[in-house]
Amino acid sequence: MKPNDYVAVLVVDDDENNRLIVRDFLEGHDYCIEEAADGEAAWQLLAANPDRFDAVLLDRMMPKADGIEVLRRIKDHPKLANIPVILQTAAAAHDQVVEGLREGAFYYLTKPFKPDMLQAIVRTAVRDRMAQRSIVYELARFQDTFNLIENAQFRFRTLDEARSLAALAANTLRDAAQTAMGLSELLVNAVEHGNLGISYQDKSALLRSGQWAEEIQARLDAREYKDRYATLGFRRHNDRVEFEVRDMGEGFDWGNYLEIHPSRAMDLHGRGIAIARKLCFDNVEYQGNGNTVIASKSL
Repeated sequence: MKPNDYVAVLVVDDDENNRLIVRDFLEGHDYCIEEAADGEAAWQLLAANPDRFDAVLLDRMMPKADGIEVLRRIKDHPKLANIPVILQTAAAAHDQVVEGLREGAFYYLTKPFKPDMLQAIVRTAVRDRMAQRSIVYELARFQDTFNLIENAQFRFRTLDEARSLAALAANTLRDAAQTAMGLSELLVNAVEHGNLGISYQDKSALLRSGQWAEEIQARLDAREYKDRYATLGFRRHNDRVEFEVRDMGEGFDWGNYLEIHPSRAMDLHGRGIAIARKLCFDNVEYQGNGNTVIASKSL
C-alpha cells in the first residue's frame, strides 16, 4: 500500500501556463500536485519513487522525451505500469489516438479543456488507482489461501465484495495482482451493468457529475434490484484455471467492448473488458446475451 494518505498527481507539460491552468482547475479537490517541465524530469520523479503518484497528466509534445516515450517507459516498468496516464494533446487525430491507446494511455484530454472535464477525468483515474491499491492490499491478506481450492462458486452483490473476491480468487496464479485487476473488471461489470442495469451512457453522465457512487448504492438498496446477485465460478484444470462470471441482468452488446475503440478514447470508462482480455487473461469469452463470461489463464 502507499505509505502516505494523500492523492498525488504528476502534471507534465513544458508550458508553464498550461501547468498553472491544470493546478488552478484541480485546486480544492484534495490532490497533491507535483510538476515536471519535460519528459526526462518526469521520468526521474516516477522512477525514483514508483509508489508516489496516483495519476499522471502527460503532455504529448515535449522536449527531451515526449509524452509517448514517457508513456512507454511507464508501461514497461513493473511498478509503474498500472498508474493511470491521462494523455494531453492539442490534436486528437485518429492515428495519434490509436498510437496512444496502443501504448497504454486509457484516458485522453484534448486541449483546450474545460475545468469540469479535467476534474472528471482525474477523479475517474484516481478512483481506478485506488481500486487497484485496494486489490493489492487484499491480495496480501489472502496470499496462498486459494491454492487449496479446486472447484468453488461464490455469490456477490456489491462492488466491494466483487473486488475482495477478485483478490482472493487471483491468488491461484503467479501474477496474482494483474489477474486480480482483470477479474475485478469482469466482476464489477456484472454488478454495474448487469444486475443494476446502469447503461454505458448512464455511467458516463454519473462519472461526469460525481454521482456514480451514490447511484450504485441507491440501486443496491432499491426493491427492483435488491434480490439480484452475481456468481463467480472457479475451476482448476491441470494446465489452466477458469473463472465463470454470471449476472442476473438482461445482457449487453459485449462485442463492442472487446477492443478499446478510438471513438471512446475520450470517455471516462469502457476499457475494463478490453484490459482484462489483452493484459490479464489468455482468453475472455462472452456467451449468449452477455450475462455470462468465461476467462481462462494457464497455470
